[in-house]
Amino acid sequence: MTKTEKKTSRAEQKAKRPQEILEAAFEEFSVNGYAATRVEDVAARLGVTKGTVYLYFPTKDVLFEEMFRHISTPFAHLLASVGTLEGSAADRLRALLLLAYEKIADDRKTRELLRLSLSEGTRFPDIVDRHHDEFIAPLIAAVRRLVEEGVASGEFREGAAARFPDVVASSILHVAVWRLMFADRKPIDGPAFIEAHFDLALNGLLQRS
Repeated sequence: MTKTEKKTSRAEQKAKRPQEILEAAFEEFSVNGYAATRVEDVAARLGVTKGTVYLYFPTKDVLFEEMFRHISTPFAHLLASVGTLEGSAADRLRALLLLAYEKIADDRKTRELLRLSLSEGTRFPDIVDRHHDEFIAPLIAAVRRLVEEGVASGEFREGAAARFPDVVASSILHVAVWRLMFADRKPIDGPAFIEAHFDLALNGLLQRS
């Protein structure tokens, strides 16, 4: 390996270090919570010194907040793809809810962020607000747009479910919280639950002949 290759490799490693620290911090905070997690535990998980962590994140509070932001980012990318969904309003709503199940109820990292936002909300109220702004509000807004389009086209009926789209998406959080509480001790039949949700939600929205 040449000197240039070594320098490039070290530069790349340095550029990736903050993300690696945040991933290690996520694992520690998820297992131990905020209070019991020490910065040296995060450093040990990654195999670096505590000083290296502090070089990028000067306090544990900053580390926690930046970890939360880092893990939240992929969900924003997912919602940005909603505009590419095709088909009827019902088809697109079904596809959107399925994406939300995959990213919220089925994704371990997203579920753990929910746990942390609940357990650490009094210490970090901004974290709770951010969780709402980055996860819940965009999902509800996307559901609302699709339902409104369906009502405007005559595919969906005007009714309570159309006026309160939170209800249409609420079962996704139900599954996420259930899995946080019981893990594998009381498993949910995911595919069957999702089909039951779609059956209930879409039949509640579809225009009656």
